[in-house]
Amino acid sequence: MTTVFTRVDERLGEFALRPLDPDADAALLHGWVTHPKAAFWLMQDADEAQVAEEYRRIAGHPHHDAYLGLWRGSPAFLAERYDPAHVELVGLYDHQPGDVGMHFLCAPGGTPVHGFTRAVIGTVMAWLFDDPTARRVVVEPDVRNTAVHALNAAVGFTVVGPIAKPEKDALLSVCTRAQFQAAADGAAADRTAATDGAATRTEGAPA
Repeated sequence: MTTVFTRVDERLGEFALRPLDPDADAALLHGWVTHPKAAFWLMQDADEAQVAEEYRRIAGHPHHDAYLGLWRGSPAFLAERYDPAHVELVGLYDHQPGDVGMHFLCAPGGTPVHGFTRAVIGTVMAWLFDDPTARRVVVEPDVRNTAVHALNAAVGFTVVGPIAKPEKDALLSVCTRAQFQAAADGAAADRTAATDGAATRTEGAPA
């Protein structure tokens, strides 16, 4: 299936997204969304048929779509894009023109890869902002999901505040194009400084 977006991470290589096939990808997704690490995805008890049904529903929705993320050509994450004026956040926040909603889920893996999740969310954000009509990304993770709150902050999100959704208490956060770019530039500067520092260390000197 044709990829719709590709980004090369300077350390981890190529990331890409392709449209999700609800039936062909159902078995793979079932293993991801029912894994204990995906508890906040709220599909722990779903069987494979229910996973396929849910993503067929998303595929047929005019304001919601899903994509399979690839890392070096292999399936590695899931990304969803939605219009918060019609899905998830209707009547729950101050919607602005150009808002786009996002969910992402990394595949449960074996040996952790340093910086992988950060590279995934960076890829998803770059993909969303590749659309010139997108002005702001909106997310609503569970208030208890502290790990994703930290990731969101790292790529430029600011917290608006808690909101009550039917399925969870969520922490509404937003990120403008400028905020995302500033966070990316800051991370690049930090990596450059770290590399320069390592290159100029005196052998035997403290790190």
